[in-house]
Amino acid sequence: MTETIALHGKKALVTGASRGIGRAIALDYARAGADVALLARTEELLDVLASEIRALGRIALAVPCDVTHPEQITEAVDTVLEEFDVVDVVTNNAGGNGRPRHFLDLPRAAWDEAMRLNLYSAADLCRAMGPHLTARGQGAVLNVASFAGQGGVPLLSPYAAAKAGLISLTQSLAAEWAHTGVRVNALVPGWVATDLTTPLSTDAQLSAGLLQSVPAGRWAAPEDLTGAAVYLASDAARMVTGACLTVDGGMSALRGGTTMLQLSRAAGAAAAEDTGHAARP
Repeated sequence: MTETIALHGKKALVTGASRGIGRAIALDYARAGADVALLARTEELLDVLASEIRALGRIALAVPCDVTHPEQITEAVDTVLEEFDVVDVVTNNAGGNGRPRHFLDLPRAAWDEAMRLNLYSAADLCRAMGPHLTARGQGAVLNVASFAGQGGVPLLSPYAAAKAGLISLTQSLAAEWAHTGVRVNALVPGWVATDLTTPLSTDAQLSAGLLQSVPAGRWAAPEDLTGAAVYLASDAARMVTGACLTVDGGMSALRGGTTMLQLSRAAGAAAAEDTGHAARP
């Protein structure tokens, strides 16, 4: 089993690789033995990451690409296949939640932007890589979705709708491509501390409010997601397709909201007072 949860000899492609979750996944793909093609808009950050991956003894290919432009995706895929010859793992990580807005105040352009970045880019990359993967009869696609795609999120309706679409796309392609040997799965994070969420995670009052819905009681780091990503990309998950692997510190366990969590913490504090032991925060 320890041998199959590895990516030795595989070639991986990661979008949104220059920072945050994508950067962490790309590094751990390399640590697991894969060569990695890195796609993102910021060439300087890609070059830094590529150097780190090469220092691990793996091949890194930095390919500047704005995934909201389908023609750039096509060009990037051509570049990667020319360099790598094959791609075994495709990871659609690029995304962003934009500025929180009430739905009625949301310009159509902002809605379209969220869809292009979080949903259409993944569909376009799957469209570009699909012929290669299905012709080879093997490969793994990993779509980085969000807990927002599994329920309503006020003020982030376009992001939530796009991620819900990404989850549906994952399941549809998994069913459509399963007979070819290509697997398609989704990684579903909860609250993750990245550059994009810094305004939330660094606001003490706001962060505390958000963490009321997280039984683990903390923000995830990007590195908390990489073990799940490596597993889904590896041969250890060879019969896993159409799955949504949730990494959210227990958020999805609270289907009824935060009330029971608050009650359980209050009960724990009361019990601690009775016994003289400190309650765990």
